[in-house]
Amino acid sequence: MVTHAAMPGRKGAHARPRRHTPLAWALPLVLGVIYGFYAAFIRRDGGPSTGGQVVLGLVSGAALAALCFALGRIQRELPHGLRATAYGALTACAIGFLVSLTDTSVLRSTALGLAVGVGVFLATFYLVYSREP
Repeated sequence: MVTHAAMPGRKGAHARPRRHTPLAWALPLVLGVIYGFYAAFIRRDGGPSTGGQVVLGLVSGAALAALCFALGRIQRELPHGLRATAYGALTACAIGFLVSLTDTSVLRSTALGLAVGVGVFLATFYLVYSREP
């Protein structure tokens, strides 16, 4: 008779929407600004700043900030392995792009991006499974 009291609640139309903490906005924004400045700095290569370098910095910083925010928004719904893979892939692409701006070979930027991405994957995988309830 009291089975209805033990039933879990539904997350339907009455569920409150999740609110973003200030860290959920600030962290991707700060990462995007730092990444954009660094990308423009690498492309500048000691010469004068140009409009193309500023645009490169703005676009790459905005892209990284948007991807970090999106990943932070959906990370709780992802399984542990996929979450670690997503963080590793995002980091690998970001580092590979920065290395490619230095006019080195494609193989070097790919290898360095993959090495850093695998490291981030392993660290994230360990953190996710060690904090599992």
